[in-house]
Amino acid sequence: MAATTEIGPADDFRTAMQSLHAGDTLILDTGTYNLTSYFELDLFGTASQPIIIESAAGQHPVVSYVGTSQNIININNSTFLTLDGIEFTGGSRGLRFDGGSDITVQNCIVHGTGANAIAANDTGQDYARFSFIHNEIYNTGVTGEGFYLGCNGDACRIHDSLIANNYIHDLQGTDPLYQGDGIEIKKGSYANVVRDNVIRDTNYPGITMYDVNGNGAPNIIERNIIWNSNDSGIQITADAIVRNNIVLGAANNAFFSNNIDGGSAANLTIVNNTFLMPGGDGIRLNSVTGTVTIANNAIYSPTGYAIRASGTLTGVNVIANAGQGALNGVSNGFAATGNVGADFFGASLSGVPPQNLIPIGSLLVGAANATYLPADDFDSYSRAGHVDIGAYRANGTPGWTIAPAFKLVDEIFLGNFEP
Repeated sequence: MAATTEIGPADDFRTAMQSLHAGDTLILDTGTYNLTSYFELDLFGTASQPIIIESAAGQHPVVSYVGTSQNIININNSTFLTLDGIEFTGGSRGLRFDGGSDITVQNCIVHGTGANAIAANDTGQDYARFSFIHNEIYNTGVTGEGFYLGCNGDACRIHDSLIANNYIHDLQGTDPLYQGDGIEIKKGSYANVVRDNVIRDTNYPGITMYDVNGNGAPNIIERNIIWNSNDSGIQITADAIVRNNIVLGAANNAFFSNNIDGGSAANLTIVNNTFLMPGGDGIRLNSVTGTVTIANNAIYSPTGYAIRASGTLTGVNVIANAGQGALNGVSNGFAATGNVGADFFGASLSGVPPQNLIPIGSLLVGAANATYLPADDFDSYSRAGHVDIGAYRANGTPGWTIAPAFKLVDEIFLGNFEP
């Protein structure tokens, strides 16, 4: 029979967690739950009787691994499991998943790890229907990814999963091996949604994604905001829909597609993004081999290229983009007469907030191509009647003020997987 149990740090929490059965709920009171050796969970809930490990209402439990010799928690082939409202710190990796399905991690904090914060990258495994929602991740070490999902060479994959409304920041370690992607999803992973995340101060791209390797539907990257990457803002090889995102500044490119791990730029839809680049390029495509649609983007890259493309470009369609910057490899579809101070309510090329990127003026407002217009904008407002270039529709009032914090979103949008 399903049971609800409440424990504190003085209790045998290892046994309490490892003994959970379908339908059980374990509630953790405030305090630090220390781990000093390998800790594994093998928990099997069901759709009708999930297993839940959560914080007590209004309390703050911290699960801490002392040192970096082991991951904080290893979760192996578990099903229908939810972790809710818990802080995890220390250890080698934070939460390491070895297979599994129907797992939710929400309202958690993961920081101070020796390597990546959350990993689902064990060879031969299939990760299905994971949800990572409203988690804060910061101060990782060594390779340093916030999320490392999937494997090189399609040796494992994550699919039909949601990475939404997370706040990922300060992944800029000093170790020579440091990488520090905010969210990295490897080759062969498919039908994932990366949505409404705030990502800043990363060493590698804020979002890195490869091709689906023929395994399934494209990935969707939408309504995210990224700034101060030491690399590119968003780097995606192929097989993705990229819409309503904002990159305020990056050391290299706002959006970059390159031939990595056997993939090449193809099957990409890049629409209604806003890219403000104090230096570097807006959209850069290397070694294109297939179709790429670039439409309705507000790209301001006055010292670089707004759009730069190489490879087989017959399938590259550039339509109704506007802003500042030169073109290379393409010759039309971009109005380069923009002025960042005049085209938005309160924008600058500073590369950081505060910014009000609601469009004003004729260059952006009413100038989009309706064929490629998404149904909503960066704030999830309907674009009906608003045929505008960039991540926002021209309604005059942002739904959320851009800041180094969680993005405020309507909960109903977090689970909406419709492309």
